Amino acid sequence: MISDNRIDQCFATLRNEGKSAFVSYICAGDPSMDRSLEIMQALERAGTDIIELGIPFSDPMADGIVNQMAAHRALEAGGTTLGVLELIRRFRKNSDTPIVLFTYLNPVYTYGFEAFHHDAAEAGADGVLLLDLPPDEIARNEELKEIDTLKHIRLIAPTTPEDRIPHLASSSEGFIYYVSRTGVTGAQQNLAEGIAQNVATIQQHATVPVVVGFGISTPEQSAEVARSADGVVVGSAIVRQIEASVDAEDLASEVEAFVKPLVDSAKSV
Repeated sequence: MISDNRIDQCFATLRNEGKSAFVSYICAGDPSMDRSLEIMQALERAGTDIIELGIPFSDPMADGIVNQMAAHRALEAGGTTLGVLELIRRFRKNSDTPIVLFTYLNPVYTYGFEAFHHDAAEAGADGVLLLDLPPDEIARNEELKEIDTLKHIRLIAPTTPEDRIPHLASSSEGFIYYVSRTGVTGAQQNLAEGIAQNVATIQQHATVPVVVGFGISTPEQSAEVARSADGVVVGSAIVRQIEASVDAEDLASEVEAFVKPLVDSAKSV
């Protein structure tokens, strides 16, 4: 049976083409919702396969300073969870690029856990990555029971105990996000060691693709990760480009020009 979820369809197409997915992260509302819409459209033009859209939050504890400041700019500009859903609706008028909401539990819980899932799916989101909600807690809290309107994506890190990987891998939907290094998000000069080996270990237990993020910032790094993973995630490097060009009239075009070589490199291997 063919899934009607855009994430599943995207990976199925890429698998047939023998290519890795390129996933771009931005914080919704940075520097404004209108500019975010322009940036999302630019990411699509650059060849992005999946867009990770951060919901601005005042305490993004897994994020480095670059993404923290993006969330701060979005909040200062009036960014809200409702505003993010409206942004998705506007994007969906002309695009079928899959969207994953990258968020913490607090905004979702405040919105209403079940209502958020239904409203996000209705708006056009395809998946959600709740950074601070371990699957164990879901099992203990009926109000946090996962709802199948969105794909629930799991994080696996280098520090994840080996005996825990099978559970996380088998319960992930859409794809598995392998965090390639410990600590917070942020571009790095060098890739972490052991990515290929760790991805291969996860793939032994996974029924969905494995993508790799945290620290990827150059075309060379993008290509290297694509050789061993089903997808490449670039976030902080894109957000830094947005910050550097925040006042530029052609902000979206500058982001597009920055992202395209990263995409092309991932697709070339």
